Amino acid sequence: MLVKTYETIKLTRAEGNQGIAVLTLNRPESMNALNTKMAVELIEALDELKYEDNVHVLILTGAGSRSFCVGADLKERNGMSQKDWKRQHDYFEKVTESIREFPYPVIGAINGYALGGGLEIALSCDIRTATEQAGLGLPEAKLGLIPGIGGTQLLPRILPVGIAKEVLFTGKRLTADEGKQWGLINHVYDGASLLEETLKLAESIASNAPLSLKALKKAVNKGTETDLATGLVLELEAYYKCANSEDRLEGIYAFNEKRSPEWKGK
Repeated sequence: MLVKTYETIKLTRAEGNQGIAVLTLNRPESMNALNTKMAVELIEALDELKYEDNVHVLILTGAGSRSFCVGADLKERNGMSQKDWKRQHDYFEKVTESIREFPYPVIGAINGYALGGGLEIALSCDIRTATEQAGLGLPEAKLGLIPGIGGTQLLPRILPVGIAKEVLFTGKRLTADEGKQWGLINHVYDGASLLEETLKLAESIASNAPLSLKALKKAVNKGTETDLATGLVLELEAYYKCANSEDRLEGIYAFNEKRSPEWKGK
C-alpha cells in the first residue's frame, strides 16, 4: 500500500483500489492555500508517482470539508521580495504543468472552494468532480492580477469563450451546479460521498489498459492543441502503439474467454 505523508500534502492508495493513488492537499487550517512548501512537495510527489508501475489513475483532493484550495497563501507573500515572488511562481507553474503532463488520468475531487490558483490546479486535471457546496472562481482581477498558472488558457478550452471571459473579467464565483451545466464539472456529489463516488469513477478508468489510458490522454491533449489533420496523425501513431502491444492481445483473449484482462502495461 502506497502511503506517504509530507509536511503539506498526503499521498495514499486506498486498499482494494488497485492502480489508484490519492494525493491530498493537507493544510486545512489555511483552507489548503498553496504555499512554497506545498508546491515543492507536490512537484516531488507527482514526479515520484509518474514512475510508479501500479498507479494508473490519480485523484487530487483537499483535506477537510471547506476547501479544495483557495489559491496562493497571501500571508506568505506579505513582504516577499519580487525575486522571491518570481521564484515561488516558478514552482506554482511547475505544479500545474506536472498535473497536465502526468502520464495517466488525473481526477480533481473539489471538496469545497477552488479559487485562484486552486481552480487552476483543478483545471489542470483531466476530470473534475465536486461537492454541492463547492465554489469555483478566478478572482485575480480583483487583486490587480490575472491568473498566471494556466487559468486564462485552460478555462476557455473547457467553457464557451464568452462564459470564460465573463468569469475572468468579473472574478465571479460559479457554483458546482453552474460548473456542471457548463461542462467544467463532470459530476456533483454531496460532501460525504465525494471521495467514495470519485473512487468509483477512478476504478472504472483504472480497470482499462494502462497503455490505452496513456495514449488516450496524450492524443486528446495534444490533438486539441492543433488542427484536425495533425490530430488525426497523432491519434494514428498512438493507435498503432497500442495495436502492437501485448495488452491488445490480452484484451482480445480475455474478451473471448469471458474473463477480466490481466494488463501488463506492455
